[in-house]
Amino acid sequence: MKRDWKDFQLYVITGENYHPGRPVTDVMEQALLGGADVVQLRSKDAPKRELLAQAYALRELTRRYGVPLIVNDHIDIALAVEADGVHLGQEDLPLAEARSILGPGKIIGISTHSIGQALEAQAAGADYIGVGPVYPTGTKPGRKAVTTSYVKEAAGQVAIPFVAIGGITLDNVDDVLEAGARRICAVSAVVGSEDAAGTCRAFLHKIRAKQTEAAPAAAIEVRLNGRPERTTSRSVAEMIGQLGLAGKRIVVEMNGAIVAREAWETTKIEEGAALELVHFVGGG
Repeated sequence: MKRDWKDFQLYVITGENYHPGRPVTDVMEQALLGGADVVQLRSKDAPKRELLAQAYALRELTRRYGVPLIVNDHIDIALAVEADGVHLGQEDLPLAEARSILGPGKIIGISTHSIGQALEAQAAGADYIGVGPVYPTGTKPGRKAVTTSYVKEAAGQVAIPFVAIGGITLDNVDDVLEAGARRICAVSAVVGSEDAAGTCRAFLHKIRAKQTEAAPAAAIEVRLNGRPERTTSRSVAEMIGQLGLAGKRIVVEMNGAIVAREAWETTKIEEGAALELVHFVGGG
């Protein structure tokens, strides 16, 4: 089954200034081997014919790996090489005009730097937005960092896919994920690495670990005071809390052994566990 492009997790943008002496296609192929699932061609200063040649080369490469190719700014180049879409900044062609040129089947992403811009892009029909720069970055010189506060706002209010971008590295990505990002874009951290494939794998490991952590636990069946019970609690402390008994005078026995109160947090509940809870009331 073909994967929905909206399920992307790691978006990588070209940046030749970060890998002098290495061809852009070699570096981006390493990123693809490491799991990058969207590639954007971006070069603000390259002559247009050079950019077109790179676009053709990346089109062939991304098709081989089944990954979308997005072209930054240049709608004409995107159309010429049959790219999957374009990414536009706030000062570029309005989204509606871009859509009329590209047609409904192409992906359009918009850079946003505030929740107002994000909601405007969403209402105008953007397919995804960039949220950033989260940290100061050489790819957006002079642009003030939006910090993880904007990531939190986007996570709470934006319904279309958003990708956090700008100065994100393996050292700070955990903070960005904690703020609510589920998709990360990295430029210098990936293409400037001597091991772009390994760096991509490391980013994906962190993204997926956060998703697993955030996923609701599957219910398991236990016996509670002799009755079958389904619970998502994974520790004695969680179960006491879910039962509304936190702070009560409780004695807990699991699988025939008393569980000391100080061990409730660390005592795991597994499928089939037998728990007896004795709640003392009054002076009893």
